[in-house]
Order: sequence, then structure tokens, then C-alpha cells
Amino acid sequence: MSTQERTYIMIKPDGVQRNLVGKIIARFEERGYKLVALKLVHATPEHLEKHYADLKGKAFFPGLIKYMASGPVVAMVWQGLDAVKTGRVMLGATNPLQSPVGASCNFLISFNKLSIHPGSIRGDYCLAVGRNICHGSDSVESAEKEIALWFPESIVQYTHIQEPWVLEDN
Repeated sequence: MSTQERTYIMIKPDGVQRNLVGKIIARFEERGYKLVALKLVHATPEHLEKHYADLKGKAFFPGLIKYMASGPVVAMVWQGLDAVKTGRVMLGATNPLQSPVGASCNFLISFNKLSIHPGSIRGDYCLAVGRNICHGSDSVESAEKEIALWFPESIVQYTHIQEPWVLEDN
């Protein structure tokens, strides 16, 4: 059963530097998710160490922190049905080479319309694990912790005009 939930999505420094912020936001909006928090922040190494605490023992940890602190990130909270699971699918595999690539050159014809079928964000926009553009919560519990870490202030509550057109009343 699908449930309304929130997920934390972060566009990493490479995504910001490559001007992909608008494209990534557009994908979530077009899917029907509601943006309830957003900020551009240059995170400190200490803040990033809290965020990535579960990876502290990994050999790549110091490089990850250095890279993540090298430029601004876009921190976001998205709300909607199965936001955590669907958000991860939209981002794609951690290794972009294992992520679905969109049909940006292969057009799909449906209902007498020409349309472009997107793949995953990582599959469409990146090649390297260490520069994989974005982070997404891997569970509802992780989302709650990450949202509390990045947005200690309150999250905006509002009804989006598209909700009746995207969500089904039960």
C-alpha cells in the first residue's frame, strides 16, 4: 500500500556546478511530488560527517567529505506517495553505469505523440560513482534523521493545487 511520506534529496557539488539543479527539481515536480523545503548551503566538514556517519569506517570517507565540502549543495525535502522508494528509483543506482539511461535520442511514439522517456537522474547525467550528482534517503527512518539534520527549522505545510489531479481519494 502506498503512503504519503517525506524524503531528503540532496544535489551534490558536481550537480550544482554542472547546472543540473533545475532539471532535477523538474523531474520530481513532473512526477507529482511536492517540494516542502529547499536551501542552497555550503556544508561544513563537521555537518557532512554527521550526515555520512554510517560510512565513517570506509576508506573513501575522507575523500567523500572533502568533495562534499568543496562547493554548495542543494538540500531538499520532497513529499508524496512512497517518496523514499520512488525517489531512490528516480535517482538510480549509486554507480551511474548501473543506472537506467533515458531514451533521449530514441523517441517513443505513444498515442500519436512524440515523447522523450527519461531514465534515472544518475543514468542520464553522470558516469562516476564519486561524482554521482545526488543523494537520496534510503529509508523512511534515514529520511527523518536527514531532514532533522539539514532542516532543524520547520518544514512548510501547504496543499498544492495539483494534489487532486495527482493523488487518488480513497
